[in-house]
Amino acid sequence: MALLAFCVSGSAVAIAQQGSASDWPTEKCNRYKKAYEQSLNRQGKQGLSPDFLASHEAFLASNCQARAEVCARSKEELDLANRLVLMAMNSGMSGTFLPFNCRK
Repeated sequence: MALLAFCVSGSAVAIAQQGSASDWPTEKCNRYKKAYEQSLNRQGKQGLSPDFLASHEAFLASNCQARAEVCARSKEELDLANRLVLMAMNSGMSGTFLPFNCRK
């Protein structure tokens, strides 16, 4: 009987963890959006190109699921990108989540 109770409670824990894991992409995106907004409020948009801002907004609008194509070129863009990388890492996200990539 104890084994059955253990199996049932173990299954409940596994189901709860699966449920929270499916929300992790949304949670990561919410944390990242908050970091982005805080950083923009602190730094402002001066020195950030329209391409940088538009690419970043497209990433956010896709719930952070779109292919990352945000390329930081100016000093201000690099400062923002570096700040966001640190904030993301401190929030438990991996580097593969981040949208920064310069292909050109």
